[in-house]
Amino acid sequence: MSKPARAKRERTRTNSLVELVGIVLFALLLAFLIQLFLVKTYRIPSPSMVPTLDVGQRVLVNRIGTHFGDPSVGDIIVFHPPAGADAASPVCGDAVQGGGDRSPCSEPTPQRSNQTFVKRVVGVGGDTIQIRDGRVIRNGRATKESFIQPCAANSAAQCTFSGTITVPKGDFYMMGDNRGDSDDSRYWGPVPKKWIIGKAFATYWPPKRIGIF
Repeated sequence: MSKPARAKRERTRTNSLVELVGIVLFALLLAFLIQLFLVKTYRIPSPSMVPTLDVGQRVLVNRIGTHFGDPSVGDIIVFHPPAGADAASPVCGDAVQGGGDRSPCSEPTPQRSNQTFVKRVVGVGGDTIQIRDGRVIRNGRATKESFIQPCAANSAAQCTFSGTITVPKGDFYMMGDNRGDSDDSRYWGPVPKKWIIGKAFATYWPPKRIGIF
């Protein structure tokens, strides 16, 4: 092979390698930007969303949608809870509400936690909420919740609050689908919109649970 032909072949090989590296770097950058601004993945760490989501299941979260509109009742949301959720016994912003008291918590602590929770929206700003046997009475009407795992008979006392609260404007009331095994807004209050990360819209792991919400 002549020297010009060999040099041309080497240049072609080098150009192909540079092009491949460029494509890989662009793909990595695109994936990073998508996860940073648009879609993020989360692993379910607890049984609080059983039977909808199992421990270890992974979901895709739309991080931009809630910037253009508010979550709706029934949406599964990823968010930072109030700092009261960090305590060994969850703390309500109102000392006479929450676990062991007459009314579910209606006021979050002022600071947010750095933890990340996944729950379902059961009430929005202005809604009245009452909890009976773990089921939501919203604006005086029992909510249809075929997706939940009800409270067991021996935990029903922890799932009933005789009092009624009103969700503050701009806040969202969150509860796990596993009503007898979920630390949620009942105990540490509603979640301000600014603490919401995004809406879970699909699950991709394990393969047998792949689907859209």
